[in-house]
Amino acid sequence: MELRYTPEEIAFRDELRATFRSKIPAEIRRKVSEGRHLSRDEIAEAHRILHAEGLATPNWPVEWGGKDWTPVQRYIYTEEVQFNAVPMPLSFNVAMVGPVIANFASEEQKRKFLPPTASLDIWWAQGFSEPGSGSDLASLKTTAKREGDHYVVNGQKTWTTLGQHADWIFLLVRTDPAAQKKQQGISFLLVDMKTPGITVRPIITIDGAHEVNEVFFDDVKVPVENLVGQENKGWDYAKFLLSNERTNIARVGFSKEKLALVKARARETPAGEGTLWDDVGFRHRVAMAEIELKALEITQMRAVAAQRHRAADKPDPTSSILKIKGSEIQQMATELMMTVAGPYAAAMPGHSHNEPPVGPDWADAVAPQFFNYRKVSIYGGSNEIQRNIIAKAFLGL
Repeated sequence: MELRYTPEEIAFRDELRATFRSKIPAEIRRKVSEGRHLSRDEIAEAHRILHAEGLATPNWPVEWGGKDWTPVQRYIYTEEVQFNAVPMPLSFNVAMVGPVIANFASEEQKRKFLPPTASLDIWWAQGFSEPGSGSDLASLKTTAKREGDHYVVNGQKTWTTLGQHADWIFLLVRTDPAAQKKQQGISFLLVDMKTPGITVRPIITIDGAHEVNEVFFDDVKVPVENLVGQENKGWDYAKFLLSNERTNIARVGFSKEKLALVKARARETPAGEGTLWDDVGFRHRVAMAEIELKALEITQMRAVAAQRHRAADKPDPTSSILKIKGSEIQQMATELMMTVAGPYAAAMPGHSHNEPPVGPDWADAVAPQFFNYRKVSIYGGSNEIQRNIIAKAFLGL
């Protein structure tokens, strides 16, 4: 693969960049750049702007609103969204359940769910992780017993991101407890969050935010017509979904934007008789992060080139490599920003503002983002689990 863009691809990138910078409100982009949490309305506003521009679901099949882009164009799109601090279209909709429905659901389900999923008229949540079943997801215990034309669901999901806003949730449930392998007894259900028996309980994270939740299911009746694909084949659909999620977790564009911001802030931060950027040790840390990021970018582009030879419904184990290294670099970048902010990072948002600020305005969001990004090496399958996948897929261990 030629690891540089053609003139046509550069023109495509520049057109996307101009759209993102002109259409998405500057205040939303500023909050994303500084690592601040967006409100539900801000997330929805950005998503719907992208949808109106035809840029919310480019990776979907064309008949359902996708773009007939090359793998390289799709990669450029993702990188430019991140690099320009644009909120990604709601990932639960466009990168997770949408592709699963498009690839595995019935035609009736596609007609019912895909248009409102693309437009955010349905806000989806992900119901995978459970207490004791996170990285070892196949050990999940939430059950769905068929009774006539319904399944009756009982159990608990946890770490349900933005579940407090959701209209629907896609669930992995155990439909065959007697299956010889635990992966063989799992199904994929679509559940209306207004169904009686569902309770959402907030989990407040260390930065004081309400981002994740526990969700409880007590005798929740789900129509059999909401089963995606075949019963007991849900693990196959989950692997397909998680492959997409882990590829996005690499977030090369995010890390580029964050490291550029680290350097800009360091040049403004007094240290000794100069600025922090004059510190050779600090510049060395930034350079090492940039070298790691360049290696990740090249690996990502090789994976992009290989996509044209891989069936759309087959997971790519290379995504595990991208997930591991991508999450590590994101954590490096937020740690470097903590170094830049120094003691001013202690002024976390939500604390009393009766006293005048003593540091730069951007510094109060640095520590919350640093703490929040400790999770990126865990969600989407922990990095330890990804190493097991790599050992099996590439090394045959």
